[in-house]
Amino acid sequence: MPQMTTSQARVIDPVLSSVAQGFSHNAFVGASLFPVVPVDQRGGKIITFGKEDFMLYNTARAPGANTGRVQVGVASGSYVLEQHALEGKLPFEIKDDAMAVPGIDMQSRTVRSVQNIIAMRLEKARADLARNTANYDAGNSITLAGADQWSDYGATSDPGDDIENARETIRGKTGKRPNTLVLGAAVYSKLRRHPKILSFFQYSAGSGQLVNTAMLAQYFEIANVQVGDAAYASDAGVFTDIWGKDVVLAFTETADLDAGGTPTFGYTYQLRDFPVVEEPYYDRNTKSWIFPVTDEVQPVVASNVAGYVIKAAVA
Repeated sequence: MPQMTTSQARVIDPVLSSVAQGFSHNAFVGASLFPVVPVDQRGGKIITFGKEDFMLYNTARAPGANTGRVQVGVASGSYVLEQHALEGKLPFEIKDDAMAVPGIDMQSRTVRSVQNIIAMRLEKARADLARNTANYDAGNSITLAGADQWSDYGATSDPGDDIENARETIRGKTGKRPNTLVLGAAVYSKLRRHPKILSFFQYSAGSGQLVNTAMLAQYFEIANVQVGDAAYASDAGVFTDIWGKDVVLAFTETADLDAGGTPTFGYTYQLRDFPVVEEPYYDRNTKSWIFPVTDEVQPVVASNVAGYVIKAAVA
């Protein structure tokens, strides 16, 4: 008898798996830069995109002439999905007491709590990729300092000019304007009070209020503006912002990798139908129900010319 595969051996709880797969957290913004694309294998080739994928090609063909050919994306390097698993523990006393109160489902809450922890790790992995200048083409990054930083409200500091330069850098190399802007939480706090941005809105409706993300989208002419509010704690209880004091611009667009994908800044490869919750089991020693949650993912930069990072945007 052939040995069972890991997927065959795993007994899945479809209801609780749907809870894990439907999980979302407003503080997590990494998916806007690295949208999820399902894959059927735990390893394979990374589909990457260069300048060639954004070029204008001559498609005209004379009678009897050969038809031109293009390949969108190339297999460059390999990906191996990382498995991340964690078990949620629900003491039976809490479960029984909670179920006695209508509307409280501690099983789903336990799964969501575990998924939050796993998703936090993925958010940091995405941020680490996006904030690393080594992952960008030459000229697609800048580090601000001193009076140029957006936390300095003097004449030299100009967020609009810096973003426009980044926009034009991406457009000049891809023919696409970036459609996504991710701001570190500290950056957003300073931008909301920046005199040049406030001046832009001084005669508009709602003037006198602090700037919000919708107004920044209008100011920078970028459709999707996200603020990375997520932070993680050290063992000593010190919190660190996952997105730091940086700014990331990108052109992002998703397509099925079976069709070759589409030129975009990044993807998150995820095993199809994951995350999953295995069938809960009862641990007699702790008198608790255990809910195993597993995800298999890897974020990758697909086009280093379709993104731009501004480091140390604020002091």
